[in-house]
Amino acid sequence: MLTVRHTSPRPLDVALTLGPLGHGAADPTFHRAPDGAVWRTSLLRSGPVTQRFVPAGPREVTVQLWGDGAHEAADALPTLLGEDDDASGFTPPPQVREAHRRAVGIRMPRSDRVMEALVPAVLEQRVQTVTAHRAWRRLVRRYGSPAPGPASGLFVVPDARTWARIPVWEWHEAGVDPGRARTVARCALVAPRLEEAAAMPPAEARARLERVQGVGVWTSAEVAQRAFGDADAVSVGDFHLPGAVGWALAGERTDDEGMLRLLAPYAPHRHRVVRLLVLGGRARPPARGPRTPIVDHRRF
Repeated sequence: MLTVRHTSPRPLDVALTLGPLGHGAADPTFHRAPDGAVWRTSLLRSGPVTQRFVPAGPREVTVQLWGDGAHEAADALPTLLGEDDDASGFTPPPQVREAHRRAVGIRMPRSDRVMEALVPAVLEQRVQTVTAHRAWRRLVRRYGSPAPGPASGLFVVPDARTWARIPVWEWHEAGVDPGRARTVARCALVAPRLEEAAAMPPAEARARLERVQGVGVWTSAEVAQRAFGDADAVSVGDFHLPGAVGWALAGERTDDEGMLRLLAPYAPHRHRVVRLLVLGGRARPPARGPRTPIVDHRRF
């Protein structure tokens, strides 16, 4: 085990900062323990790693690391914890000022792991979140590897070669339709090129991702928010987001164009505004009509 104590020059809320890297309450790669610790696994160039983040004060966190990737992960801790996230000059809209005040230690995390952000984003395309999270859990537990260290029940994501070789019937059993399964496989086949995007300017990085058939602007934005720490990446094409942002900022539902117009004054912090809207409970327009039924692709 390697133990590192990270001290930030400004307030740091580890749970809020790392929260977007998890995918559902039962994500086998991410766990928030009752004692306040945050557990996370990753597959780095040097190997797998398990990280346990224990807050030690408003600006400090103790991180325990296990696995062959421990030293590489330790070197990347400042980036992961959003030390490069520059919120200077950000003036929040009135609707999120209270959330901004309360979430003083929130940062935009940057994992620099493209496939780890890309695969769950593809699984979340055009389906209910609960369905995508269920597929992610099943596939990671079946094709990933047990996490190094003492964390029972945690797994490390499969490598790109394994994602590319998952047979069609396993995708079916996980409830993933052929279109999304093919997109993951195409991404896995060019994974080294996609991982290079982490070192590119945001626009170039997203353009590279979108060259893969099946990866559009919504998916590339979801990856940019997590892998690149992009505080300005807006998830255009989301089923619920435009209406939620419109309701929160203008008191009425809107579409993608209207959402971008409302968020434009806050560039380059548009995603930051969205996160604060969600944290503050403002992104919840009144429900109208029946819920969209959950489609279980395992039945087809």
